[in-house]
Amino acid sequence: MTLAKPKYLLDVNVLIALTEPDHIHHKPVMKWFDTQGLDWGLCAFSEAGFLRVSTNPKVRAHSVEESTLVLANLANRRGYRYWPITTGWADLAAPFGERVFGHQQITDAYLLGLAVKENGILVTLDRAISYMAGPQYRNHLLVLGS
Repeated sequence: MTLAKPKYLLDVNVLIALTEPDHIHHKPVMKWFDTQGLDWGLCAFSEAGFLRVSTNPKVRAHSVEESTLVLANLANRRGYRYWPITTGWADLAAPFGERVFGHQQITDAYLLGLAVKENGILVTLDRAISYMAGPQYRNHLLVLGS
């Protein structure tokens, strides 16, 4: 019996670290990202979050066009897949709803819920998501740099 190759959904913080050479986590994220045969991807939330952060003049100050081109170039890399979101937030977040306490966890719950639904793994730099995942869903989470 052959085990299925894991498929990874990138969190916004991983995308930022991946695309910004001066980011404190750029090297460990690049090391992971350069894994041979990596099956990885983005969804609407990770793309929108990346665009929101990378075009914010107080954070990165890239133009919308530049950041959109970065996403397009990433989508041309080997192993890329787009993760469509076909389920609402309430259903995706339901497995860990009792551990969602505030507004800063909404996107995290959405992304982790999508990874669970699609039998994938959310890749993040945010250790706090481990608590939300709980023991039942930690196998759907990879925290880089920990």
